[in-house]
Amino acid sequence: MATRVEADLLIPGEGDPIRNACVVFDGPTLQYAGPIESAPPPDTSDVSVSVPVVMPGLWDCHTHFAGIRSLSVEEQVYTSYSVSLIRSVKDAEKALRSGFTSVRELAGHGIYLSRAVNEGSIPGPHIYASGTALGPTGGHMDAHAFPIEFVRFWQNLREVPGPCDGIPECLAAVRKVLRLGAAVVKVCASGGVLSDLDDPRHQQFSDEELRAIVEEAARAERLVAAHCHGKAGIMAALKAGAKTIEHGTYLDEEAADRMVEAGAVLCPTLTMKFELGPQVAKESGLPEIMVEKARVVDAHVREGVRIAYRKGVTFALGTDIGFSNDSGPAHWGGNGAEFAYMVEEVGMTPLEAIRAGTANGPLTLGAQAPKSGQLRAGYVADVIAVAEDPLKRIQVLGEPERILKVWKDGRLVVDRAAAT
Repeated sequence: MATRVEADLLIPGEGDPIRNACVVFDGPTLQYAGPIESAPPPDTSDVSVSVPVVMPGLWDCHTHFAGIRSLSVEEQVYTSYSVSLIRSVKDAEKALRSGFTSVRELAGHGIYLSRAVNEGSIPGPHIYASGTALGPTGGHMDAHAFPIEFVRFWQNLREVPGPCDGIPECLAAVRKVLRLGAAVVKVCASGGVLSDLDDPRHQQFSDEELRAIVEEAARAERLVAAHCHGKAGIMAALKAGAKTIEHGTYLDEEAADRMVEAGAVLCPTLTMKFELGPQVAKESGLPEIMVEKARVVDAHVREGVRIAYRKGVTFALGTDIGFSNDSGPAHWGGNGAEFAYMVEEVGMTPLEAIRAGTANGPLTLGAQAPKSGQLRAGYVADVIAVAEDPLKRIQVLGEPERILKVWKDGRLVVDRAAAT
C-alpha cells in the first residue's frame, strides 16, 4: 500500500520547485517525486493526501541533546545523568514534531538516544552523533570550575573520553567515541563562549594533534566536525583535513577561500549566536567572563557568515540548540528559526536556505551519510507537509504548528491536521 502525496508545490531540496506535483512512497524509500502528470497511476489501495507544500524532512546539523535547562553548561555536571537523559528523550520528539527528521548531534546524549530511536522504543529523528567533543586540558570541553581529576572521573562515568593531550591520548579518544558508535568525530579546534577560561579566538590542540585526530577518524570513514570561532582554529582545522567548520565566527576572506578549496561545509549556528547575545547572557546570571566573550563574539556574528556566503562556501543548517525548555534561547522545537536567520542575516534566498537545511545536510557526514534530504526516487522517504509556501514566507519553517504532517522512513509520525 503506497502513500501518494499530492501538492500544490513540491520543493525537492536540490533543484527547482515544481508546481502541481506528487510524491509516492511505499515503505522507507521514495518511488517518485515530480509533476503529477508523470506520476505512476494511483492504485485503489493507495493512501492519498493533498497538501499545500511538500518538502524533504529537515536537517539540523549542529545540535546537543544535553538535557540542561539553563545557559550554564556546568549544569551538566551537577544534574543527574538520568534526569538529563529523560529530558533529552522529550527533546528528540520535539525535533521530530518540528519537521526535523535528521539531526547531527555534536556532544550530548545523542549517541544513546539514536539506538532507542532506531529500535522504535522512543520517537525521534535520525540521530548522527559524535558522543562528545574532544578537547585539551583547559580547553572548551574542560569544566574549569572543577578539579581536573573530577572532570576525568565524570567523563569516564558517561563512557566518553575526557580532556586529551598529546597524540597518544588524542588517538585513544577517537577510538573511544568510535567504540560508542559515533557517526562523526567532533573536535574543539578553538576556545568557546560558554566556558570559563579559554578564548574563542585561540587555537586549541597543536597542528600535529589535530592531524592525528582527523587521520584516525578517516581510517573509520568518519568526518571531523571542528568547533571553531577564531581564525587560527579554522585554518588549523582545515589544514588537518576537517570537513565541517562549526560556528566560524571570525571567518575572513582568506579562511573562506580556504574552505572553498577544501570543499568544507560551514554550520553557522545562527540561532545560538542571535538568541544568546550578551544581554541574555547577563540576564541569565552567567559569569562576567562569559558575558564579555558573548559581547566580543556578537560583534563578529554577521560579518563572517556574509563573507562566507559571498565567497561561495557551502552552508549546512545548524542551530547549536541544546536546552530543554519550551521557550527561551536555543530551545528544542525552535530549530526552524535558523531558516529565517539565514535569509535575513546572511542574505540567502529562501530556496538557498532550504537547500542548506535539506540537501546539504548529508554532506556533513561523508561516507556515513544516507541518501536523504531530497525528494528523489531512491532516497529515504523522510517527507514533510507545510501549510504555506516557505519561498514566500520562510518563517513558516520555524512554526511547528504549521508543519502539518511528517513522514519518517515512509511512516506517518506527525499528523496535526487534515491538510486541504
